[in-house]
Amino acid sequence: MKKTRIAISIGDINGVGVEIALKTHTQISHLCHPLYCIGDTMLQQAADLLKMNIPVDFETVDVPGYFTIKPGSVTKESGKYSYDSFMKAIVLAEQGEADAITTMPIHKEAWSLAGLSYKGHTDLLRRHFNRDAIMMLGCESLYVALYTEHIPLREVPDFITEAKLTPFLLDLHHEIGNHNIAVLGLNPHAGDNGVLGDEETAITASIKKANAAIGQEIFTGPIVPDIAFTPAFRKNHTYMVAMYHDQGLAPLKALYFDESVNISLNLPIIRTSVDHGTAFDIAYMHQAKTLSYINALKAAIELLRH
Repeated sequence: MKKTRIAISIGDINGVGVEIALKTHTQISHLCHPLYCIGDTMLQQAADLLKMNIPVDFETVDVPGYFTIKPGSVTKESGKYSYDSFMKAIVLAEQGEADAITTMPIHKEAWSLAGLSYKGHTDLLRRHFNRDAIMMLGCESLYVALYTEHIPLREVPDFITEAKLTPFLLDLHHEIGNHNIAVLGLNPHAGDNGVLGDEETAITASIKKANAAIGQEIFTGPIVPDIAFTPAFRKNHTYMVAMYHDQGLAPLKALYFDESVNISLNLPIIRTSVDHGTAFDIAYMHQAKTLSYINALKAAIELLRH
């Protein structure tokens, strides 16, 4: 049986991406056929720094460019290279040469130094495909979809409108199916009926409208944010919608940091990613953990089955 082909963008080469790829290659080769988007000369330089051998069946797809790797440093060269690696993976998926994409972590400041305007992988995918991509992170025990992602906190309330939130909820349901999905409020105590803020009015209206369109009570809320991640509540809710980045990801990572993955929904291709950053503080020190990456590959394979 032919193995699933997964294009792997190497991420910021000054970080932990190459170490994770080399460490896990034998293991993940039993799960899929990995296609590593990295030039051979850059790969060899990274392997030499790590004092690791490159497996003979480590198949690369060339990404042009050569520069000196600076472990743990933010550089425009590494930012541009991680972007080029990601774009190579996208092209492979678009052309049918890869069945899915799994990404190693990039560094947003390095992208900025390289003159790139994207705020990350999902933002690039959203603009590249002109689709409202949804960022969902988590693991089998808990998934959190982010209504807003990489925007300043002060701008979040302006995004919470019925016109924007309702289609987001419907797109999420279309992607993940009939699961109970808890929608978190924005304010403490979910606004206390307007005493602590009125954004929950739009959230309530969006939930009602989405449920009516679906014909089922899929979405519940607005849920008081500080009780949503308690064990008692999570018994009946594996999926949640957070209004902003840290509202969802701070508790998720406290609970499931090592095993969580990042999944991009509502796109014409499948893309999964590790749920951690470049880990510059441990880059090239043989301390990088690999579970999130392995789970990201497994998630991509599972998504292809549905």
